Amino acid sequence: MSKTAVVLLANGTEEIEAITPGDVLNRCGVDVTFAGVGGTDLMGGHHVPLRAECEVEDLGEILFDAVIVPGGGKGAENIAHSDGARALIKRHFEGGKVIAAICAAPAVVLAPLGILNGKHATCYPGMERRFGHEIKGCESEVVVDGHVITSRGPGTAMAFSLRIAEQLVGAPTALKVGQGMLVHGM
Repeated sequence: MSKTAVVLLANGTEEIEAITPGDVLNRCGVDVTFAGVGGTDLMGGHHVPLRAECEVEDLGEILFDAVIVPGGGKGAENIAHSDGARALIKRHFEGGKVIAAICAAPAVVLAPLGILNGKHATCYPGMERRFGHEIKGCESEVVVDGHVITSRGPGTAMAFSLRIAEQLVGAPTALKVGQGMLVHGM
């Protein structure tokens, strides 16, 4: 059975942080769905058009193996304000599924949901001021704490994506895909 992941998209999403995980996971054999918040024809934070396959509300009770929340300040805020996105993230977290967020999303989306409480996490520099005292902020590019993965920003999107792949399909497959993409240090 193939692993599955959903990448949330919204107006203002940081394009690299959405497309990179989707691309890497597809290369690893993961069935990736792009779900929109507030529509399916969206505009990224740097004016790159993004197209979702469906809206978050259309997913119903489907359970994915991973939920990926890209950043981009406005995109993360739009996701944080979506009842459907919040419910999807919480349901998957409570079900022990991988929750991965990058850039502003750990602070803007995950922290208010309590998902980072008691965990080590990272985010875009300066956004950690939104972490409460119950979150152990780190400056690492990617932090994995249990089934929660956080990362810092656009420049860490590849490392973030490969860590998600490790969690879903194992280190050997992630390593092979990373090497095939000429990722240094793989």
